[in-house]
Amino acid sequence: MGRNALYYEDYVLAIQRFNMVINVKPWLGEPYFYRALAKYYLEDYQGAEIDCNNAVERNPYALNHYVLRALCRINQNRYALAEEDYNKAIAINPLDHNSWHNIVLCQIELKEYERADSSLDVMLRNWPKETEQYTMKAQVSLLRTDTIKAEKWTDQALELDEYDGKAWSLKAMFQGNRKEYKEAEASLDKAILQMPRVAGLYVNRALARYNQDNLRGAMSDYDACLDLEPRNYLAHYNRGLLRANVGEDNLAIEDFNFVLNLEPDNTIALYNRALLLDNIGDYNGAIRDISAVIKDYPEFWDGYRHRAAIKRKIGDINGAERDEFKVLQARLDAVAGKKHPVRTRKKSERNIEDYAALVEEDTHEEENEYVSEYRGKVQNRQTELQPEPIYSLTYYKRESETNTYVAYCPELEKLNSQKVLPLQLYLTDNEAPMTEKQTETHQASINALSEKLEQKPHDRDLLLQRALAYYHIRDFENGVADMNTLIQEKGADALALTLRAQCRFAQLEVSRTTASASDLRLGYLMAVQDYDKASSLMPDVPFLHYNVGCLQVQLADYVAAQKSFTRALELDSHFPSAYYGRGVAYILGGQTEQGLSDLSQAGEYGLYTAYNLIKKYSKK
Repeated sequence: MGRNALYYEDYVLAIQRFNMVINVKPWLGEPYFYRALAKYYLEDYQGAEIDCNNAVERNPYALNHYVLRALCRINQNRYALAEEDYNKAIAINPLDHNSWHNIVLCQIELKEYERADSSLDVMLRNWPKETEQYTMKAQVSLLRTDTIKAEKWTDQALELDEYDGKAWSLKAMFQGNRKEYKEAEASLDKAILQMPRVAGLYVNRALARYNQDNLRGAMSDYDACLDLEPRNYLAHYNRGLLRANVGEDNLAIEDFNFVLNLEPDNTIALYNRALLLDNIGDYNGAIRDISAVIKDYPEFWDGYRHRAAIKRKIGDINGAERDEFKVLQARLDAVAGKKHPVRTRKKSERNIEDYAALVEEDTHEEENEYVSEYRGKVQNRQTELQPEPIYSLTYYKRESETNTYVAYCPELEKLNSQKVLPLQLYLTDNEAPMTEKQTETHQASINALSEKLEQKPHDRDLLLQRALAYYHIRDFENGVADMNTLIQEKGADALALTLRAQCRFAQLEVSRTTASASDLRLGYLMAVQDYDKASSLMPDVPFLHYNVGCLQVQLADYVAAQKSFTRALELDSHFPSAYYGRGVAYILGGQTEQGLSDLSQAGEYGLYTAYNLIKKYSKK
């Protein structure tokens, strides 16, 4: 069943199935491997590596165990350890092509180019007819700054396979360096035919077309690039320049606005936008942008000249004459002739005089593609860095296929067994929304209970029922008032304290954006106090400590929150939300590694939202 779930990409459910197998037969390596694979799909590389360690320990002769662990380590940038795993895989099967391929890429990442070259020699002996080794040889030669040898390997790859897109991409780079732009465009046409989803190829072809004065063709390539990568910096910047050249000023401004959102201090983009604002009649905006550029480049005479012309348009004659005088002085001081403008510049070059030049990448870098077809889904759902919801007393709960944890409360069991409530009361962190009819029913019950309470104002069961009804219609203030009455008259009552705390917390959540910080803090502390008192009456109930931890996270007391979640886990080591909450508290407290470990455990127990945080904070 676990393997079926893996096949249908239901990774969280798969983990739960493998948990069952591991609990029954912990000496088997295979269920650890498959659970690691599910975690890998979810991009929980740390948790997957731990499971691979267990799989290797139980069966050190399975090639897949080492291969998967190596991929986990690669995704954590631990290339030397990954290479060790691939060497163990090759010891089991010397002709495992994928392991050899990835060994070379690890050696490239480690900047051990000579060893990478040697590994590729082995691959050439074993697989002489496959072009992949030749293009990788070319890549290594480029990294060793031997362009002649790199082009030679590229040509050999194309002799073997004229449909190798990567080889054509490399060939175009060599042709572009020799200013053979027509030939480079033809090579890129062939590369794009084979690899139509690689955005960088369109950027490169746009530059080749631009250098042949094919502006419309270049613009169409930048459009194609941005369809694939909407946030591509080079495509937006260069398309902005080309749009300006063909008179599409407003569209060009949009591109430069995008660039400046990414790089607010990019003065070259700022100056280009200023020229466009001048064209469309936004003179104040143009002066603002040029002034910012001149502040960074006080000897940029073109900037003074343009600003002077704009100032004359708005009638600021004195300001214009001051700028023109500076330009005149610069001309008198000049001793050299006018420099020919460049058509393109490298991305890292920030010479303001080259403001009209298109931008290209500093170096040609092939993106390393490790042999792996794994991908995840649930880890891409956006999740905020905060604990799961607190556990609440409610009549309505949603069932979860993944998080099947059931919180236990002895006083709740006792209350349900007495049959004094209109419905069964649950303890859950996943409340279901009520229908209109259910809301009306609770409103009617409040009226009926109020009449009964006039006769018996301190009856525990009636006060509990009405407080729960108030809670469900979201009248938290009256719910707190009923529990105040009960506690004052009957003394400390675990369920009354718990219900009062959850009503207070719910009220705070609603007013979080409008209440003052001091009021929020006081409210959270009062809720914590209620849960602590309830815990003293029910000392072995984990969810109370968990709820306290959630409140302490809201109070930014992360160390105290970690202790509360730890106490909940001491009482129940299979409590997924407590692992999740402690993981959040660790990350917020700056202990990311411990946090990721706890989040991995939470994901293992069914909280799939953990994988989004693991993905996000593993990168950080």
